[in-house]
Amino acid sequence: MTKDSLIQQAFEVAAERYAAVGVDVRKALEDMKKISLSLHCWQADDVSGFENQGGSLTGGIQVTGNYPGRARTIDELRRDVLKAKSYIPGNHRLSLHEIYGDFQGEKVDRDEVEPRHFESWIQWAKENDFKLDFNSTSFSHPKSGDLTLANPSEDIRNFWIEHTKRCRWISDEMGKAQNDPCMMNLWIHDGSKEVPASRLRYRRILEESLDEIFATEYKWMKDCIEAKLFGIGLESYTVGSYDFYLGYGAKKNKIVTLDTGHFHLTESIADKVSSLLLFTPEIMLHVSRPIRWDSDHVVILNDDVQDLAREIVRCDALDRVHIGLDYFDATINRIGAYVIGSRATQKAFMLALLEPIALLRQYEDEGKYFQRLALQEEAKSLPWGAVWDMYCLQSGVPVGESYIAEIEKYESDVTSRRQ
Repeated sequence: MTKDSLIQQAFEVAAERYAAVGVDVRKALEDMKKISLSLHCWQADDVSGFENQGGSLTGGIQVTGNYPGRARTIDELRRDVLKAKSYIPGNHRLSLHEIYGDFQGEKVDRDEVEPRHFESWIQWAKENDFKLDFNSTSFSHPKSGDLTLANPSEDIRNFWIEHTKRCRWISDEMGKAQNDPCMMNLWIHDGSKEVPASRLRYRRILEESLDEIFATEYKWMKDCIEAKLFGIGLESYTVGSYDFYLGYGAKKNKIVTLDTGHFHLTESIADKVSSLLLFTPEIMLHVSRPIRWDSDHVVILNDDVQDLAREIVRCDALDRVHIGLDYFDATINRIGAYVIGSRATQKAFMLALLEPIALLRQYEDEGKYFQRLALQEEAKSLPWGAVWDMYCLQSGVPVGESYIAEIEKYESDVTSRRQ
């Protein structure tokens, strides 16, 4: 019996097992095909970009590790992204930071960037079946310092306001070209190592900056605002806290970005989903894995990711939640990191789609809480892996661990030869 036949046989058995608890696995497969991840380009090159080759990261973030084979050019990065994509089932998007423009040796400061610097990305994405998302870049620049959009200095603040305005313009052009709105994420590191004399002062400045930035309405992009708990060297105070952006998003009808690494480790990100869905138009996710701090470890299929996916599916909100990845691990093979994290996130949504939710809700409505808990526990050991294998097979990507050897070959043939 061939491997494909074994996968098919296991799938049919799983379909019967799930049917017994009211789950249609074929519908789950069709729903999985509608879920797109926004892959993050910065995993391929440790958030270096093409604006300032060799520059170090600033702004409260850092990448750990120095595994050989980092993408050094736009062509190498694109090649690595396509290689990673070939092992990830489904159709996906690519998220770019502004520093990844195709500058072609031209010195372009961040308040001068234009859509033309991303024309080759738009064309490349079209040729390779990607939709693009975008991010403004406030870190790793001589004018970054500790404060950007919340800076009392009018000169510094206006520089970053202009930068962000241009990023929204670029995003709109991307969305127009792909006939699908580009998600434009705004995250700034602004904060203080010690508690400032007035927390309100800087938040008021940030609010005014955002109002100016968002004054222009666009059709083909959507604004997302992202909070953070703290940055390295800025531990005591973050201007753009979750409370700030939640209030601003609800007031101004903006999308709030939930980065799973930007909260206290005991907070449930899943618990925030239903509240945001009531008061904000949509949600943007940045799926990461914090270990004691926002360390952006490679996503794995842990309880946090499963809880998040399960909550989104239970809320019937897949059409209102945009799923982006945001981690940058330089301690292991970078293409392998892409694939592990992407497939782990997809597995979490597969599990969520296979949950016997109708029967669970019936038990709940009838006050049968023992039965509800028992079924939740038994669902964990249902043969979801056979359904996942079928999804990979149907998508034409490696099933199971077989992608490991292929990535090792790519490392031997390509990335290991980069000096």
